[in-house]
Amino acid sequence: MGIELCEPSYLYNLLNQYRRVSRLAEPNYLCLLDARSQREYNESHIVTARRILQSPTGEYLVPDSEELRCVRHCVVYDCETNSLDCCDYEEEEGEKAAEEGAALRHAQGLDQFTHHPVLVLRGGYQRFSASYHFLRTQKVLWMPQELDNFQPYPVEILPGKLYLGNFKQACDQQILKDLKIKAQVNISEQPAALSAEGGRYLQVAVPDSLEADLLSSFASICHFIDAQQEGGAVLLFSSLGISRSSAAAMAYLMHSCQFSLKRAWNHVLKCKSNVRPHRGFVEQLSAWETQIYGTRVTDVSEPNY
Repeated sequence: MGIELCEPSYLYNLLNQYRRVSRLAEPNYLCLLDARSQREYNESHIVTARRILQSPTGEYLVPDSEELRCVRHCVVYDCETNSLDCCDYEEEEGEKAAEEGAALRHAQGLDQFTHHPVLVLRGGYQRFSASYHFLRTQKVLWMPQELDNFQPYPVEILPGKLYLGNFKQACDQQILKDLKIKAQVNISEQPAALSAEGGRYLQVAVPDSLEADLLSSFASICHFIDAQQEGGAVLLFSSLGISRSSAAAMAYLMHSCQFSLKRAWNHVLKCKSNVRPHRGFVEQLSAWETQIYGTRVTDVSEPNY
């Protein structure tokens, strides 16, 4: 199926997907492989990552091929690979070149076993850990119950700027600190005290019902988020982070990033796989698109919406 680069934010969002429990508990969801040295892996690695084993002659050993055929996401990383061009590493010399090309070389060995593209993490462990230090660990073995209880972070809609989460995450001071959240937008009827020190807070008290009016608040939500961009990240949340806040995230992408509704929908769905604004909010997003662009760009009668 090929080999592709993936951004650190994409892997971050993969690690933080959940339904009733973390998706990391699903056996065929994610195979995360660390191609660095044993010493580096032991010092710290990305949560749930397994180190790729090598033969006595230095060849990388392929994990269980049956597992690879079933897995939905296979991600490989090394120290700092930034390219899929083999020539970039052939021109280098010595141990450093071997380390930097490790993820790509291993991905090439895995490609024949997977039904989906093998992903190579852009920038490797160095870049990922610089942005998401709180997802580093020394833990090697994860029991099923530990994966069930893994507490996900809000997903990242715009790297370092906008996050989408639920009420429980919005009340977790450690999450707010780790993500450097300085402002919150609460789109639910339940009030929440802002825990981020010195942060700002906007509540749009809208019920999750077909009759609820969220359209009239889209402009104030977008302007509030825009006003916070220089001060730090913004967490957009509702009770479950599935309907109201996801609709607001799409509205913001349409307003401030010039996305069509279709593009905004696909982007948010890629970041958080279980979002689902109800039909009333879909119609309001369509009206918002018409208001911004002067015409309806996206046909919301399609089954996707």
